[in-house]
Amino acid sequence: MTENEKTLTKFYTAFTNADASTMCECYHPDIKFRDPVFGLLKGNQACDMWKMLIKSSKGNIIIVFSNIEADEYLGTAKWVATYNFSKTKRKVINEVSSHFHFKNGLIIKHTDDFDIWKWSKQAFGIPGILFGWTGFMQKKIHEKAISSLKDYQKNKQ
Repeated sequence: MTENEKTLTKFYTAFTNADASTMCECYHPDIKFRDPVFGLLKGNQACDMWKMLIKSSKGNIIIVFSNIEADEYLGTAKWVATYNFSKTKRKVINEVSSHFHFKNGLIIKHTDDFDIWKWSKQAFGIPGILFGWTGFMQKKIHEKAISSLKDYQKNKQ
């Protein structure tokens, strides 16, 4: 196992254990994170996102990771999150492909890819089925996610 594979294993093991602080230890201070919901997050925003998501799950999230591969510069992983979406209490099973860039043994770029329409159908039911594929609804999902993150950052202690 390469050092960067160990870093990814540490990251996802911490995620499995709802340990956002350890996840953040795997990130370079200049981390750039991107996914279909939050868009681009930089530095502390990325760590705060994981902390917020873990806190809002209240321990009711199951993470299963696999296919970790990494060399000196790049890495990939697959993971599945199973949880109840906090706003609707609907069950979501989100299948994610992750891509990483490393610098000095830490993750400096992290991109999560998943089908936002499939996610929105599970999270919102009929509205997600009908409108989750539209740019309008995806923009609303993004705006609400960023608003929640800003509220979390403002109120964290």
